[in-house]
Amino acid sequence: MNKLILIDGNSLSFRAFYALPLLQNKAGIHTNAVYGFAMLLEKIIKEEQPTHFLVAFDAGKTTFRHDTYGEYKGGRQTTPPELSEQFPYVRQLLDAYQIKRYELDNYEADDIIGTLSKAANDEQFQTIIVTGDRDLTQLATEDVTIYYTKKGVTDVDHYTPQFISEKYDGLVPEQIIDMKGLMGDTSDNIPGVAGVGEKTAIKLLKQFTTVENVYEHLDEVSGKKLKEKLENSKDDALMSKKLATINCESPIEVSLKDTKLPENPDISEKIELFKKLEFKQLLDQIDINGDNTTTEEKEMNVTTDFTNIDFTDLKSAIVHFELDGSNYLKDDILKFALYDGIHHVVIDAQDIHKYEQLIEWLEDEQTEKIVYDAKKSYVVAHRLDINIKNIEFDIMLASYIIDPSRNIDDVHSVVTNFGQHFVQQSVAVYGKGKKRQVPEDEMLNHYIATIIEAISESQSIMKDYLEEYNQTDLLYDLELPLARILSQMEEIGIYTDAKDLQEMEKEIQSKLDVLVDNIYQSAGASFNINSPKQLGVVLFETLELPVIKKTKTGYSTAVDVLEQLQGEHPIIEYILEYRQLAKLQSTYVEGLQKVISKDNRIHTRFNQTLAQTGRLSSIDPNLQNIPIRLEEGRKIRKAFKSTDENNVIFSADYSQIELRVLAHITQDESMKQAFINDEDIHTATAMKVFEVPANEVDSIMRRQAKAVNFGIVYGISDYGLSQSLGITRKQAKKFIDDYLNSFPGVKQYMEDVVKDCKAQGYVETLLHRRRYIPDITSRNFNLRGFAERTAMNTPIQGSAADIIKLAMVNFANEVKHTEFHAKLLLQVHDELIFEIPKEEVEAFGEFIEDIMDNALKLDVPLKVESSYGQTWYDAK
Repeated sequence: MNKLILIDGNSLSFRAFYALPLLQNKAGIHTNAVYGFAMLLEKIIKEEQPTHFLVAFDAGKTTFRHDTYGEYKGGRQTTPPELSEQFPYVRQLLDAYQIKRYELDNYEADDIIGTLSKAANDEQFQTIIVTGDRDLTQLATEDVTIYYTKKGVTDVDHYTPQFISEKYDGLVPEQIIDMKGLMGDTSDNIPGVAGVGEKTAIKLLKQFTTVENVYEHLDEVSGKKLKEKLENSKDDALMSKKLATINCESPIEVSLKDTKLPENPDISEKIELFKKLEFKQLLDQIDINGDNTTTEEKEMNVTTDFTNIDFTDLKSAIVHFELDGSNYLKDDILKFALYDGIHHVVIDAQDIHKYEQLIEWLEDEQTEKIVYDAKKSYVVAHRLDINIKNIEFDIMLASYIIDPSRNIDDVHSVVTNFGQHFVQQSVAVYGKGKKRQVPEDEMLNHYIATIIEAISESQSIMKDYLEEYNQTDLLYDLELPLARILSQMEEIGIYTDAKDLQEMEKEIQSKLDVLVDNIYQSAGASFNINSPKQLGVVLFETLELPVIKKTKTGYSTAVDVLEQLQGEHPIIEYILEYRQLAKLQSTYVEGLQKVISKDNRIHTRFNQTLAQTGRLSSIDPNLQNIPIRLEEGRKIRKAFKSTDENNVIFSADYSQIELRVLAHITQDESMKQAFINDEDIHTATAMKVFEVPANEVDSIMRRQAKAVNFGIVYGISDYGLSQSLGITRKQAKKFIDDYLNSFPGVKQYMEDVVKDCKAQGYVETLLHRRRYIPDITSRNFNLRGFAERTAMNTPIQGSAADIIKLAMVNFANEVKHTEFHAKLLLQVHDELIFEIPKEEVEAFGEFIEDIMDNALKLDVPLKVESSYGQTWYDAK
């Protein structure tokens, strides 16, 4: 049987946006609405298995209804830019799913849906309309069901004629428009009859059936006041019904035939979009077996014999270590490969020490090694007791510098951008999940041979790009030396006291036990606090708290719901605290214990090629993300210690580096002077914006000024600022406008950087790190708006990231010429963490502050704050 799904695209995008927390990918694109929409599509396709599918959108702000009533839909707030920038990606999402989308000038999505659902009903299709707008319930028939999303995108009521009859006391779907005519609709600014609500409207329609009939029998309406209200609003009532009526005869140029889904859809576009938007969970649900990309066949003459290679005469070669997995700190090392431009040699990694000349060549500072992933190569070589030297080129880092927006998943993802199409995706070679296995030797050796060939073919092309873009220094003086430093940091790790974490676990558990008792006493019974279903029953049935949001299985007990209930009952505070502590316990206190290695240290891995701004990130575990807002979270840092009592943990932290970079780049005189005179920048900002002297700046003013200062750096919108400060969007917009008027240099910079980006297609950091922003010239307002904000904040964030990297490289170069015994352990955003002997603290403090202060010469001083203690906690 034919089954048609019709979705109201605008309505569902809004629902998804407000239902999910603001999510961003590494490019800074907000993705929560797209993610919610994708989850909905997956759910519908899986559960309903439709044969036909269409998503309708509103084409513009005005429709034929505005001819009837100019104020139709008036008073609506403008769409937050965090949502509007996602609309183009929602459309890309539909194209990737090969789902038809359609919009029609002068008509609403409702009219397109109404016209198609009528056609489908005539053809005896089974039709499901998915919307967050009750107007569409008027379309319900025996074959047309409206899935109305009450909250979010998964909490759904199914509006059938029977459901409508039960909900509205006997009304039929066609009477929904009459009900709207009488009661109006504030969300669409439809007036209706002033003073008539849903109950009165239903009562009138049960007696008189239609709005017109109400007025034909006005004398029979009981109640003098009601009669007056109806008399006074007759024109409004008839107009409101007209406005609420969906046009099921719209002049659409799309037919049911056009909505048919392909039987075997190509999923490659969907995979690429999910990768770009970083929808890891949705990606994992797709069976990517490598068949989605075409790989050219390439004949390779692979050998396991080094006898044809003269190491005494070999100046440069491609080298590669192949592992069984992505964690090179511990996964099995399978193979070693070398390519001298003629011979592809691949051997088992455990046999490498049989070749003395090879080891000498790898450890020779004069010979050049070219690799994919220098950091990994240093670590893996060390694991094989080889001190590899002079990695002269890394195609992974080069690709990242040339264009940081490209996905770097494996060698395949890099080399295909440079014309090499003969390397398979690693997932196609090994499989994934439970199906993952190491292939037979012949297949694996051939795959590795294609890798070393592709590295060789790509490097010369990349070198040309780096030269052309003035980026060779960025690779050779910054990223390649940094790869060596990061590899050493990963190998050293940080000493972590499991006993401290166990003590914390007991402490937190005792707090959790007290909270559990308090929750049980407040509830009057024991239950499973971690079960949303049981908790919902306790809160909304036993304790009869006001119901905020329902789900398919009961009541929502999400954090936002509980926060709205604060003050209603003591149990709410207990549950919120319980959840925070339970999350801290499982993710960090227990989670970190599981990743302490045999040497009693935690070895994180730093991702050098993820963030488009150039920032480093940390994984397995993420040590840049330990929560410090709660005191219990901060205490976790007590477990990270110096190796013995003669050493200390030393922290050196850049103070407000991004704002100092902003002052330098924008050359705003007021901002520069604030930093040159070592004033508190947030107080100085508040003085300018609020036009008050320093002694009149209170804590609220300073907090608001701080939010705008950092908001400017991160491209905040009026919506974003209103959310963070708990003020209206109107107030937030005024605040941003006042700020820009107070700092004309910042305002001028924002205009100039956008203009320059439109001219050249990219922006640059102070060290020539580029970020391409193709949407800066998009005709789509939303895409262009996001691109403009990205153009403004990337040079600031990226330059700050470059400066701390430069400080790390300068430290490594300079410390060799000193007697210091400092070990660099971690980089956490703008902070460097070292372990040093106690007696070196004072001298080392001066040494490292001098290096960091002078990492890059700016027109305002860089400032470093340092501290130390026996633990990371004490060093803050």
